[in-house]
Amino acid sequence: MVKIRLARGGAKGRPFYHIVVTDQRNKRDGRNIERLGFYNPVASGADKRLELDVDKANAWVSKGAQMTDKVRALLKEAGKQQAAA
Repeated sequence: MVKIRLARGGAKGRPFYHIVVTDQRNKRDGRNIERLGFYNPVASGADKRLELDVDKANAWVSKGAQMTDKVRALLKEAGKQQAAA
């Protein structure tokens, strides 16, 4: 099954996540099919907290990809940001 999930990066204590499409059998930070954006939970100041290609994510979901709970919440937030802009 194809999943849309977070892949961790960044230093210890400074997490940074890429939002990726991958086969569920792959490791968390392993090979991925496509990168859809990023999520920076410790962003401050002018740093961007979330960047996500909503259209690509919806296209993957229409093809049968499953999202994790956190990615589903981030997609909802990104949709609100896109509508406001």
